[in-house]
Amino acid sequence: MTDMSWLQVIVLSVVQGLTEFLPVSSSAHLAIVSQVFFADDAGASFTAVCQLGTELAVLIYFARDIGRILAAWFGGLRDPARRTPDYWLGWWVIIGTIPIAAAGLIFKHYIRNDVRNLWIIATALIVFSGVIAAAEYVGRKTRPIDEFTWRDAILIGLAQCLALVPGVSRSGATISAGLFLGQQRAAAARFGFLLAIPAVLASGLFSLPDAFHPSGTGLSTTGPQLLVSIVIAFVIGYAAVAWFLRFLVRHGMYWFVGYRVILGVALLVALGTGTVAAQ
Repeated sequence: MTDMSWLQVIVLSVVQGLTEFLPVSSSAHLAIVSQVFFADDAGASFTAVCQLGTELAVLIYFARDIGRILAAWFGGLRDPARRTPDYWLGWWVIIGTIPIAAAGLIFKHYIRNDVRNLWIIATALIVFSGVIAAAEYVGRKTRPIDEFTWRDAILIGLAQCLALVPGVSRSGATISAGLFLGQQRAAAARFGFLLAIPAVLASGLFSLPDAFHPSGTGLSTTGPQLLVSIVIAFVIGYAAVAWFLRFLVRHGMYWFVGYRVILGVALLVALGTGTVAAQ
């Protein structure tokens, strides 16, 4: 078992913070950077734990929204007259979380090992770029978040499951699903970020023991390294989520589509020429 160096921890944490909320797949970037610059895969468990930092950024950035949703949800359980749109939004997050919770448990072995192959990642980067572009092109972008329904929650929750494959992107999948459903771009992003909170927190906490002593592919880390990783990912992630939500108000996701395709093609070339090992 190989130990992760402090340089790897710092570099990968910065990458996590920069890419988690963008539709470019943070898990793909962590796998690519690990293999290209350090000739080894940090592992799915380190990725999951590192994501706790960026989820902490979401919790703080959306603290008022989360507090309002929780208050409305608990209040609505006791009093039907208090069942506001925020009450139902709480239910939509719960319902939308069920698919990825089931998929994560069922496909745990494949998530930690098989799908972290760079051939798969490169293909996912390119192929799912077409999905993002199509969603941006056909989406009406008219429905605000208070018009979401249980159907939106289920479909976006199913879309979130695609993010278990590195290269797809959680935000790319959930925002694209929202755009196909006619949602406003910023509203789809906001719901996707809220939907990710329980899934990512559960995944990170569940993976914590394995990050110290990986049972499959990955490098072992120490407690101080994981703590530093979470802090770095939090600081950079907070700035990234604030920037991304402002960006989505005026711009589409075509910029990220182009980047994904270029990265995917470059990775395929590097793999095809033997410059980079697939796993």
